[in-house]
Amino acid sequence: MSAVASPRWPLPLALYAFTGRIAGPALGYYLRRRMARGKEDPARLPERWGIAAIARPAGKLVWVHGASVGEMLSVLPLIERLCQQGVRVLLTTGTLTSAELAAKRLPKGAIHQFVPLDVPQAATRFFDHWKPDLALFVESEFWPNLMREAFARRVPLGLVNGRMSERSFARWQSRRSLAEALLAPLDFALAQSPGDAQRLAALGAPALFGGNLKFDAKALPVDHKQRAALAAAIGPRPILLAASTHPGEEAQILTAAAMLRNKEPELLTIIVPRHPERGDEIAALSASGGMMALQRSKGDVPDDLTPLYIADTLGELGLFYSLASVAFIGGSLVDVGGHNPIEPARLGTPILTGPDVKNFADIYAEFIARGAALEVADAKALAEVAARLMRDGAARAALAENARTVAEENAGAIDTALEAVLTRLGGAA
Repeated sequence: MSAVASPRWPLPLALYAFTGRIAGPALGYYLRRRMARGKEDPARLPERWGIAAIARPAGKLVWVHGASVGEMLSVLPLIERLCQQGVRVLLTTGTLTSAELAAKRLPKGAIHQFVPLDVPQAATRFFDHWKPDLALFVESEFWPNLMREAFARRVPLGLVNGRMSERSFARWQSRRSLAEALLAPLDFALAQSPGDAQRLAALGAPALFGGNLKFDAKALPVDHKQRAALAAAIGPRPILLAASTHPGEEAQILTAAAMLRNKEPELLTIIVPRHPERGDEIAALSASGGMMALQRSKGDVPDDLTPLYIADTLGELGLFYSLASVAFIGGSLVDVGGHNPIEPARLGTPILTGPDVKNFADIYAEFIARGAALEVADAKALAEVAARLMRDGAARAALAENARTVAEENAGAIDTALEAVLTRLGGAA
């Protein structure tokens, strides 16, 4: 896999690469700022420059890159299957949260590194050290300099669980030459929905519908000892869970919870913020409205009188889905695009969502059409629908069972992805 001349790059991408070559001091400042805000690991900062402290393992090596937690979790079953085949895997992500989860959940035979900055010098160091036999980008991660380095070294590069939203498609259409330069040289592109496949293909990618890997993910882990302890402490109270919430959304959750308590006075509301470090911020918000919250990060345990519990810890979402009477999936009452409903579906949790689900539009469309999730427009609707479900055990059970069925029927994308990867690996040495 010796380096060859890079493909001809459109002028904007060539200028992007040139800017990266001379931007070292500015990027160093950028990383220091992120480190000061707790968004970088000081001990692993060299990885962002493509400098590894771990030796490359012998044998076939597949490099897999996903942006953060969601992408990592979606591709984890594929990584596990590759490791079972004796293939070594290098996973790169860009966030501390994903790195912490990778340390807990990556199988033997897989390594985690932080993704290098998308500048030519970092890309060169990264490829010189790791020498991947195949590269996989997950969902919609397109980094021009890293991709160019792969193309230049004739490393097969594929896209798995590919996603191209209508909004992104409209932006890329106005930059068609750039899109084709990045996507046309892909060795393969497996899209997570027929619509995504159509949009990727229209921009030059060799795209096919491969199914959504999120349907093949294992159920989120549940610590049954912790679950039993929490269930005993809470007692038989109804629980409204707000999962993966974002700024601007918690205030609406608190409003809905106040309305819901008029009908369910014993209600316990649990908020699991998408970013656990926001726990203090949410506690201050609730206190300003006259409600004192307990925080899991501080070792607090709710009792039979606690009105609000903030689960600001990492990797425990499955635990709280398993306890919830009803789960509202966040990122959908604000302009974020929603989060994954398959996770609560696998744990038998009734699902509610707000209207903004563009990141999972096809999945939510099927869930809602098949009675596997319900959409609520605002805080008032959330309170009303949650109250109805909490008083109707049969309706809750039907919603949960429908969701579980949809999740099971859509599984199978992992086999398509695994076949594509192993086929290309055969000729990658």
